[in-house]
Amino acid sequence: MRRLRTNYILTYALCLCMVCSCSTVKTLPEGTTRLKDNKILIVNSKKFKTTDLEPYIRQKPNTTFIFAVNPFLLIYNWSNGKSKGWDKFVQSIGQAPVGFDSTQVKKSEQNIHDHLESLGYFNSRVTHNTKTKNRQTIVKYIITLGKQYIIDSIRYSIPDTNIRKIIIADTSNSTVKIGDFLSEKKLNEETIRLESLVRNNGFYNFSKNYIFAEADTTDSDYCAKLLIRIENYTRRESPKDSREHKQYYLRKIDVYTDYNPTETNLEKLKIDSIHFKDITIFTHGKPNFRPTVISKMNRMISGELYRENNANKTYERLVSLRNFSGVNVQFDEVRTPEGSLKKREEVDCTIRLTPSKPQGYKINLEASNNSNNLWGISPAISYYHKNLFRGGEWLTLGLMGNFQFKLKDNTKSTELGVSTGLSVPSFLLVPDRIFKNSVPRTEIGVTYNYQSRQEFTRNLISFNYGYNWQMGERFFYRVNPIQLSIIKLYNLSNQFYQSLSDPFLKDAYKNHFDLGAGATLYYTTDASPMPKKSYFYVRWANNLSGNILSLFNHSMPVDSAGRRTIWRTQYSQYFRTEMTAVYTWKFREKSSFATRFNIGVGYAYGNSSTLPFEKLFYSGGANSLRGWQSRSIGPGSSQIDTTFSIPNQTGDFKLELNAEYRFGLFWKVEGALFADAGNIWNIKTEEGREDALLKSDTFFKTIALNWGSGLRLNLDFVILRLDLGIIAYDPRSAEWYGLKDLFKNNTYSLQFGVGYPF
Repeated sequence: MRRLRTNYILTYALCLCMVCSCSTVKTLPEGTTRLKDNKILIVNSKKFKTTDLEPYIRQKPNTTFIFAVNPFLLIYNWSNGKSKGWDKFVQSIGQAPVGFDSTQVKKSEQNIHDHLESLGYFNSRVTHNTKTKNRQTIVKYIITLGKQYIIDSIRYSIPDTNIRKIIIADTSNSTVKIGDFLSEKKLNEETIRLESLVRNNGFYNFSKNYIFAEADTTDSDYCAKLLIRIENYTRRESPKDSREHKQYYLRKIDVYTDYNPTETNLEKLKIDSIHFKDITIFTHGKPNFRPTVISKMNRMISGELYRENNANKTYERLVSLRNFSGVNVQFDEVRTPEGSLKKREEVDCTIRLTPSKPQGYKINLEASNNSNNLWGISPAISYYHKNLFRGGEWLTLGLMGNFQFKLKDNTKSTELGVSTGLSVPSFLLVPDRIFKNSVPRTEIGVTYNYQSRQEFTRNLISFNYGYNWQMGERFFYRVNPIQLSIIKLYNLSNQFYQSLSDPFLKDAYKNHFDLGAGATLYYTTDASPMPKKSYFYVRWANNLSGNILSLFNHSMPVDSAGRRTIWRTQYSQYFRTEMTAVYTWKFREKSSFATRFNIGVGYAYGNSSTLPFEKLFYSGGANSLRGWQSRSIGPGSSQIDTTFSIPNQTGDFKLELNAEYRFGLFWKVEGALFADAGNIWNIKTEEGREDALLKSDTFFKTIALNWGSGLRLNLDFVILRLDLGIIAYDPRSAEWYGLKDLFKNNTYSLQFGVGYPF
């Protein structure tokens, strides 16, 4: 076995060497070279990060990520120059070499120089040299940083006394302070801050063009005296164009809740109107939203000073309702008639809301088949209504199934589930005044799940009550103070139960009463549904159960195993946490490289010896290790438990690593190459199951590996996915599989799914 494994490793190493030895310039025109790398050398500073200058280099080389090699660049160069089927295929998978363009180097030098100037490094020097070998060019940018000036004084010149009071009272929040280095970037940030500050105090027509920043560097060596002027004329005007800055008050707020963007005449839309608090709502017939909801989303108050922040908060809250395909907030100055005695300037606000479809449905389908002829089909359909009671309430009704079976065999497993949920745009029982921009939601859900196998019949009823909200554009939170599940097992085969030699596993197949709480943190660099650029996200979910119930142990009855019970059912006590991190690099419109790291651990204590069955981890399937079907791998190097008619391998520790390269092929068809690694383990010692235990000395030997390829049909509104996962290393047999083992028993699995796996 060791010799066989060594032979496979040598074979793979030889293949890698052969691939790496392929030319990366084969497809470039004669007389041209490939840009291999950009290097940056800063002569007079070791503290300045060269990575900060990389975005300002105009021409980037091909990326490298596997042993400092880009395999997709090598694949592209497999083309034979005939521009036929083979060429089109490898070029669609691969990445074209970047041809070196000398004209971009000078532009890059200028970009770097300008950026350094904006950072305050004045009179910096940027040069370069190039080195070419084997038609591959390395460009080295050599930089000498210029001197920086320290701000030793800041003065303000503001003729308008009202604006002067506002600015001087807020200098503690200034982004430019004495002792800072003078830089254009800092001054721009301060200009934007001052513009927002003034506009938030009623000056509707004010802009940053009225702000001037001047630095005097003549009096002392590398010191600057900063003067910030706010004039009554813009940068493109002269003092003779001066005019008074005026504060504006909000006169009225009109809201059109069923605005049609094709209708330009708003007067035609004023069929019915309702005045509620500070707003007037115009509708066609019966309002599609209750006035109280629209008023709650509004952060502007009629009669008060115009404040830009309040307008932005109102816009963001209306968008976060997710009931409108379009939200437009517009202000118009109220013209003063001749001879009017009006003493103040005013603006009117018009909010146009274009409703989106309130109802719809979603369909999801996953399917798999492996070399043992085990089929799995998991359909799901859900209905949603986004405005159930005319208050932005979301109702969801879902129906799911999971069917596993073998053709011409009685082996089968059936799982059915029905769920309903209601989400209300408010923190019920908790005040939500602290949420200025986003709209927090209260969510209530009820689920029933039925599972029938040859060994048992299982019923689960669950209830969840919780809150979710958003902070900023990147952080999302969910807290469930109440999570209740009641699990009942019927028709439990006595022969099956007695065959479970592991007492911990036996404990998982008992009735359970599960009462606890949960919390999830989600962070993303791009919250859009289909990010256009590279992005990262991390999801961290936690569950804690049984601790509150344990406070009443003294008043609970005890079963024959010494466990405390509620309604003759043992309650669960455990902690479970799981984290998933995904990074996706976008290369071209239809080319990307995605990676995922997933780790989870659960620990039972107190009134439980093991996690409830539904809280145990499993691996394999369309979104996991794709060389195996769901629940058919692990824990550790354990063999499949034959007491189950269909594989049902579980554990209390999980670790997975996934990588996938996605590329366009033709029309709406995309291709993928992927590799998955990971497994599940047990963290508690179990007699007779040492091969399932997580141990440092056997950890790497129990990592399952698979690779494969897939096709995706991207219809924009849905992505249909077909993946062929091929086992590379199976920890159950400690065996490596090569190309000669393709499509043998227990060596592959075919997975069908909807959407990307991660």
